[in-house]
Amino acid sequence: MTERIFVGVAWPYANGPLHLGHVAGAYLAADIFARFHRLRGNQVLMVSGSDQHGTPVTLKAAQEGTSPREVVRRYHSSFIDSFKRLGISFDLFTSTGTENHARVVQDIFLALLEKGHIYLDKVLLPFCLNCKRFLPDRYVEGTCPHCHAPGARGDQCDACGKPLNPSDLIDFYCGLCGRTPEIRETEHFFLKLTAFEEQLKVWVQQQKHWRPNVYNFTMRYLADGLRDRAITRDIEWGIPVPLTGYEDKRIYVWFEAVIGYLSASREWAARRGDPEGWRPYWERGSKSYYFIGKDNIVFHTVIWPAILKAYNGLSLPYDVPANEFLTLRGKQLSTSRNWAVWLPDYLDRYPPDPLRYLLSANMPETGDTDFSWREYVRRNNDELVATYGNLVHRVLTFVDRHFGGVIPETPALDEPSTQLVDRARATLDRVAALLSDCHFRDGIREAMSLSQEANRYLDSKAPWKAIKDDPASAAVAVRTTLAVISCLKTVFYPFLPFSSAKLHHLLGCEGDLDLQGWSFSIPPSGKKLPQPQPLFSKLDESVIEEEDRRLEESVVHA
Repeated sequence: MTERIFVGVAWPYANGPLHLGHVAGAYLAADIFARFHRLRGNQVLMVSGSDQHGTPVTLKAAQEGTSPREVVRRYHSSFIDSFKRLGISFDLFTSTGTENHARVVQDIFLALLEKGHIYLDKVLLPFCLNCKRFLPDRYVEGTCPHCHAPGARGDQCDACGKPLNPSDLIDFYCGLCGRTPEIRETEHFFLKLTAFEEQLKVWVQQQKHWRPNVYNFTMRYLADGLRDRAITRDIEWGIPVPLTGYEDKRIYVWFEAVIGYLSASREWAARRGDPEGWRPYWERGSKSYYFIGKDNIVFHTVIWPAILKAYNGLSLPYDVPANEFLTLRGKQLSTSRNWAVWLPDYLDRYPPDPLRYLLSANMPETGDTDFSWREYVRRNNDELVATYGNLVHRVLTFVDRHFGGVIPETPALDEPSTQLVDRARATLDRVAALLSDCHFRDGIREAMSLSQEANRYLDSKAPWKAIKDDPASAAVAVRTTLAVISCLKTVFYPFLPFSSAKLHHLLGCEGDLDLQGWSFSIPPSGKKLPQPQPLFSKLDESVIEEEDRRLEESVVHA
């Protein structure tokens, strides 16, 4: 029986190009998961979009002396191009700037207000006398009251991950001019989170399949007690409050952005000419997965579920497989601090699959992992080229050279050959189980392990020797290994879609690999194969020094 799977992916702030931290944190895992389920025949809807109302966008515009709209236009276009080149297969990548998104957010705002889940109250917020304005949360910086890390922002501490209000910060100051703002009273709308505290505790305790870091962090947050949070701000850039008398206020991004998952689903359905087509992915019987970084856990395990409960009738998250951080020389990648390997720059110089392979094999599922160009070159040369790529190329060139490019007829498989084919079938099942449970790092290791086993099998059979005295034995070895390669094409496809599509062609298969299904078979004898081509290219060691120098220069000129 097929499943219906909703995949929601973190919405990147449109204030700079994507970097490898974004990819490792959310987008690659989501794409692997979506591709796997599509190949299994499940119905998948994967959506995301540019977050254009986050204060990082207005900060970037202020730095450049341009408008937030122009900043969004430039980087939204860059996101779409980068995702396409990396092979991130969104069903829809949209923006929080659409009329559809504003309408859905305002509808939910009014529905929650009518039900009493949103109320109006006075609140004390920082006002900068020098800048002559109330400061958005991210414009306020100071020391975190929980972990005492410096440089925490007024919406969240990046060090400990806890959401904050600006007034919570110790020794806070204006992030624009550095002066200490004064606290002034203003009126705002609040989401009554406290009304859902006990319901959320009961619900979260049932999510035993969540990753330990997600489950434990959420439970600790709930144990500290929820507080009602203001969901509007005195700003000009954002979605207007749909009530007369509040024209100078906007619905704040932390409330609005998570609603993007729903608005994007509705937009996707409308574009297909089926306005109600989003409903099956949001009602009972479907499973929703949210792929995010660890700094967004609470917004997806507490705040978004609270909004959904308040709105009523829509499915709560089934899983939130948040990744930890990818670091660079031990430091978190950061757009605002210009510390990153930028995805567009990478894709201008190198193919996508080697990066997808490295970030899958080193995915920060349970702890932060560090990126280095040395590890990138090693993984490419020792594993993609020397193990997987070499297996494919030497078998295909052997068929081309000794069998005229035609898959040979063979007698019944001997025991070692049968065992290897059985191992391939078991690998197909194991990788499926791992990907279903969002264990991507273990999944790609299983796939590469089968490739290593096939190389050992081929070495033991030595068809290049047997072809002279026992061509039938050589044919068995070749056809058996081709069966394993067919399996590898399938199990690697979610991780390495470009090379799997190329291998699909090299094995003489017709039609799109997407439609093949999560399966493989022993290739039929008599099939003519295309001219062999290498799957991957070896990298020179000089790449390491060149890319490290490029990183240093980017920091110097920032």
